[in-house]
Order: sequence, then C-alpha cells, then structure tokens
Amino acid sequence: MAGGIAAAAAAPLVAQQPSPEPSVWELPQTAPQQGEFVPVKGLPQQEQLPAASLVMGAYAFVWVVLLLYVWSLWRRLGALQRELSDLRKRTAARK
Repeated sequence: MAGGIAAAAAAPLVAQQPSPEPSVWELPQTAPQQGEFVPVKGLPQQEQLPAASLVMGAYAFVWVVLLLYVWSLWRRLGALQRELSDLRKRTAARK
C-alpha cells in the first residue's frame, strides 16, 4: 500500500519531465513558413476530388429539399383553407 501511495505521489513529477523525443503534435522548426496558398499539382487520379460535380450535387439537393418543403406548405395551407371554409359554412348554418 505504501508503494502505491509513493507511486501516486511521484506521478506528477515524472509527468513534468521533458521527453527526449519531439511530440507528434509539435511542428518541425526546420520547415520555412509559407506565406500564400500553393496548389498541389501532379496528384494521382485517385487522390483528386471532382469538385464541380460535388458542388452541383449539393446545390441540386438543397433545391430539391426546398421545393419539397414549399410544396408541403402549399398542401397544408390548402387543407387549412378548406377546413376554414367548411367551418364558416357550418357556423353560418347554425345561425
């Protein structure tokens, strides 16, 4: 039990010691900083994405969803107008 307490007390000291090898998350200091965007040229065909078709597909999907939503609203509004008309007729018949 005393060994476990000693190991728990020494853990923060061991964790604070610098590691001899660089961390995976550290950036290499030897590479110069790049000031502007430089496109990658000469990628293999399997690494390239067809951007135009993906953008057009996304726009088409959004328009289809929007048109379906507007159509749904139009149908619900028509049903509501029919119900209101029927309610007006029934209330007028009671009077």
